[in-house]
Amino acid sequence: MSATSHGHLPADHIYVRGLGANPANCVAMSPIGFIERAALVYPNKLAVIHGSLRQTWAQTYARARQLASALHRHGIGLGDTVAVMLPNTPPMVEAHFGVPMSGAVLNSLNTRLDAPAIAFMLNHGEAKVVITDIEFSPVMKEALAILKRDHGRTPTVIDALDAEFDVPGEQLGSQTYDGFLAGGDHNFMVQMPADEWQSICLNYTSGTTGDPKGVVYSHRGAATNAISNILEWDMPKHPVYLWTLPMFHCNGWCFPWTIAARAGINVCLRKVEAKMIFDLIREHGVTHYCAAPIVHNLLINAPAEMKVGLPSGVKAMVAGAAPPAAMIEGMEQMGFEITHVYGLTEVYGPAAVCVKHEEWNDLDISERARLNARQGVRYHLQQAVSVLDPETMQPVPADGETMGEIMFRGNITMKGYLKNERATQAAFAGGWFHSGDLAVMYPDGYVKIKDRSKDIIISGGENISSIEVEDILYRHPAVMAVAVVAKPDAKWGETPCAFIETKPGAQVTAQEIVEFCKQRLAGFKIPRSVVFGELPKTSTGKIQKFELRKRTGSAEAIDV
Repeated sequence: MSATSHGHLPADHIYVRGLGANPANCVAMSPIGFIERAALVYPNKLAVIHGSLRQTWAQTYARARQLASALHRHGIGLGDTVAVMLPNTPPMVEAHFGVPMSGAVLNSLNTRLDAPAIAFMLNHGEAKVVITDIEFSPVMKEALAILKRDHGRTPTVIDALDAEFDVPGEQLGSQTYDGFLAGGDHNFMVQMPADEWQSICLNYTSGTTGDPKGVVYSHRGAATNAISNILEWDMPKHPVYLWTLPMFHCNGWCFPWTIAARAGINVCLRKVEAKMIFDLIREHGVTHYCAAPIVHNLLINAPAEMKVGLPSGVKAMVAGAAPPAAMIEGMEQMGFEITHVYGLTEVYGPAAVCVKHEEWNDLDISERARLNARQGVRYHLQQAVSVLDPETMQPVPADGETMGEIMFRGNITMKGYLKNERATQAAFAGGWFHSGDLAVMYPDGYVKIKDRSKDIIISGGENISSIEVEDILYRHPAVMAVAVVAKPDAKWGETPCAFIETKPGAQVTAQEIVEFCKQRLAGFKIPRSVVFGELPKTSTGKIQKFELRKRTGSAEAIDV
């Protein structure tokens, strides 16, 4: 068989000879080029709104270059780590460009973590500079002390103050963020990465079962996902984007770069509060925002008077748990359009989307909810998302019933785990990224999660999807949030235990919950224990099922 039949052309073939890559036809992909174009084409368009602050794209680009220059003069260069402990404020937007413009790697720290976790990340990532908002000075001060005591590291600390809001806190470093920028050159010559595989960001996973893993992103991957965000949302020029999603979480799902590519407006938000969110949406004409399910529920269940005068057609993106019917109906009542996406830190946030079809609009709410609850199909610029048998690495039948593991392949996939070759190899076994999520594939090619592999409940030999039971419970009018976990059982091995956080003022009994489930679930799937109270959540708003498993021993059984 000839070489050409395999798709490999001989070196002297007419289409190869003299047609190699060169600086004129091949440059490295990077999202930092997006801000340069925004500043060039739309220099006077608003880029950032924060309190009374109004900052254009020309100004934001100049400040990002000043930050890059100041870091460069401080000795920061290719491959060095710059950590930031910042809320969704202008310095956080600027860091997503200024840090990689210096050749360094941006490590956005989760602002809700404790001092030992922060110290671990600063040491593991070898941060040379830490930019921290003074709001977080207590935890950062403790983390820096641990870092010095246990590891002998003393990074340069830069304090970000906020002139727009009265933020209490202690300055930990010798200079402020604005003072540091003043030492930089706003005409700094930005060097695009010579290699698009160069690292741009470092993000740490939750680390619920051990030390957090450091997920490394490339310039190519970040640019690819940022562009895909535009395509999935059909995002027009100059969107008004509200920062309800923390920028520390998967770099805000790459939206800092997405908004620059569209020359939109970053509406900053220090703290997630329903009234502030609604006020900002009305005041600035917000067109898009992203948030975890807990934030959407916060908005849906807010007092009606807060929602008066909201613009219609606001586009909301939700990830995490599948949106239950109550959430979809609540968003529609506010006039918002919800898009369900799916992903993990290892795939830059969302890398799959439940693409909606026009014919779904004519279906009733329960059927629309069933269709929208699926994790969907691959992002435009992701090569593939599939459900494979993790043993054989073969696709499961597309029958909506046979379970396998969701796996990704393509440019929207991490480089790997920092200093953890074993975990990296395991994650990429067989040429796919293993998500750890169990799912089915439907005949139309849409993926639907059934559970995390560790969250499947096996009762009397039957597999019970905790997500399926949760979806039913979310339909109960008294339920604000719910998590179902396995409770050890002498007879059945395991039975479902439901932990429920009720809506303010709602009254419901455990027996009423069981009766509700009896009408909608097979008998073996009905929770045998129901516990009411506030649910423990991670720093990104996800319910901590591992904590709930510890509490099942005290949960009383119910006669089902």
